[in-house]
Amino acid sequence: MVAGSTHGFAMNPPTPARKRPLDLAADHPWWTILAALALVVAVLILFWDWNWFKGPIERRVEARTGRSFDIGGNLDVALGRVTTIRADALSFGNADWSEDPMMAALDRLELQFEPLPLLFKGEVRIPEVRLQRPRLRLEAAPGGKGGNWDFVEVDEDGEPPRLDRLWIEDGQLRYLNAARETDVTLDVASRPADKPGDAPPVAIVGGGRWSGNTFTVEGRAESPLELRDTDQPYRIDLHAQAGATRAHARGNLINPFRIRDFDLQLALAGANLADLYPLIGVATPDTPPYSLDGRLTRDRAGDRVTWHYDDFGGKVGDSDLGGKASVTTGGDRPFLRANLVSKQLDFDDLAGFVGAAPDAGRGETTNAELKAKASERAARAKVLPDTPYELGKLRAMDADVRWKVGRINAPSLPLDDMDAHLFLDNGLLRLDPLNFGVAGGNLRSTIRMDARESPIRTDAQISARRLELNKLLPNLELARDAVGRVGGDIRVTGTGNSIARMLATADGDIALGMGRGQVSNLLMELAGLDIYEALKFLIGKDRKIAIRCAFGDFDVKDGIMHARALAFDTTDTIIVGKGQVSLRDETLDLELRPRPKDRSILSLRSPLVASGTFKDPSFRPDMARLGLRGAIALALGSITPPAALLATLELGPGEDSACGGQYAK
Repeated sequence: MVAGSTHGFAMNPPTPARKRPLDLAADHPWWTILAALALVVAVLILFWDWNWFKGPIERRVEARTGRSFDIGGNLDVALGRVTTIRADALSFGNADWSEDPMMAALDRLELQFEPLPLLFKGEVRIPEVRLQRPRLRLEAAPGGKGGNWDFVEVDEDGEPPRLDRLWIEDGQLRYLNAARETDVTLDVASRPADKPGDAPPVAIVGGGRWSGNTFTVEGRAESPLELRDTDQPYRIDLHAQAGATRAHARGNLINPFRIRDFDLQLALAGANLADLYPLIGVATPDTPPYSLDGRLTRDRAGDRVTWHYDDFGGKVGDSDLGGKASVTTGGDRPFLRANLVSKQLDFDDLAGFVGAAPDAGRGETTNAELKAKASERAARAKVLPDTPYELGKLRAMDADVRWKVGRINAPSLPLDDMDAHLFLDNGLLRLDPLNFGVAGGNLRSTIRMDARESPIRTDAQISARRLELNKLLPNLELARDAVGRVGGDIRVTGTGNSIARMLATADGDIALGMGRGQVSNLLMELAGLDIYEALKFLIGKDRKIAIRCAFGDFDVKDGIMHARALAFDTTDTIIVGKGQVSLRDETLDLELRPRPKDRSILSLRSPLVASGTFKDPSFRPDMARLGLRGAIALALGSITPPAALLATLELGPGEDSACGGQYAK
């Protein structure tokens, strides 16, 4: 028996089963998809080039704007919660009529945006935009309407992107308008914000030509990103200078991209207000240096744009000037409307309105140009202003200007105040009224100048009422206690492009007269050359004598004033005259015959001759006809003023008030 036969044989251990390899492709097909996607992503990450999108982006921009657009450098995107897009060497094409093919260029654009708000809310959030060396060229189109920016499609209802920060490095903006001789270049660069978290402001420096005039500008403005809120003000602070003209604008712009509203404080200063004409198209006469400051706003009605300069104040020469003014463009011509007020006016500062230059001496405020003109005027033999009016300025704009002056400073003239209303319509100028308070009375005028053709035709109607005699001669000591009121009328018409030429061709009538009053006897005795009586009153006490009347009536023909009637009658002396005054040559040729009414043995009966020029008049006795009056009686009859003057004279009551007496032959 074999040992262990019960268990009859030896038992071998069982062989373990071999494991089957895991087959994910067979058991789990989606793993294959994930693996493939992972491989594709890895390959894309390794080999992806964002420049593949340059072509579609360029074509999209070109389709929307009709302009060429090129990304000449790399296009790169850094994905993340805040995604950053970088693009180099960008350029944007210009309008086909421009000489320069590029409207805009940029070395690098770096733009951050948040993709999640865009995907889930449709909101465009841009935390930051950085521009390196941007160049923008804006050009007005030929013909004056529109410009190379007209491709822009403005969506009034669209929600603008939310921009948080813009940084401009070495930027430049150029604006050209060939028709207006304007070429402006501005360098723009961001500066650190005053407070952390604020958008960086921009510094602006530049200049060029504005309407043909060289100018410079510098200053500061808030970040352009502040423009995203079109209902909030955008603050600027800019200084500009064109020649001697300086401007300082500070304040707010509302939605300047659409140029809707302005609210700026604008200070203007310069050597001459006339220098503003080539800059803003508003024609003014020559003035001394000025300095004004006021509020500038703007509104639009259709094609018409109105700029308002309100609540301004300052000085022009030695005069204060304030009020409000507006200029409307978009019509055939700019239209100026103004309401001006001066508390005190230096009359010398009005010289430019008549083509003269203000005095340059006695501490007067002036400029180099006007000082030279004043010196030239002083050297001239004539006094009437002969500087021609500029017809182009009179025809270049329309105007409605009211100017009231409370007090006039004119040491050599008895002027009190002024009220003037100027209308200008396509070369037709009217001053209606042009009123002055004079010597306690008034001088009322209506002036019409038609500059629609050359030479200018001028019609002037001037009436004088209640001018007080003693105030008419403020610098004459002997006239201080004179009493009487002067009145009269002037109606003349002339042609010429200057005051001198207008008067040199004048036709019309000039009549002035005075009723009852009193005057220094010494003054009359001196006028009558009564040496004895004059010495008596010089040594002794002067007395007053009554004036019965005085008048001068002239016919004006071709610039020559012919005396039709000329007389001055008092109880002591009567002076009668004849002759002419030449407005053309500025000369005097009058003979005045004094006739003392007493029997002074030394009275000289020679007539007085007024001759010479307006600038250098001469009053002398005609010695050739000198003779003693002796005891010859002078028969006096009746002297009556011209009928046209009677309404202007305050003759007063009494038998002696009718200017009795006969002209002496």
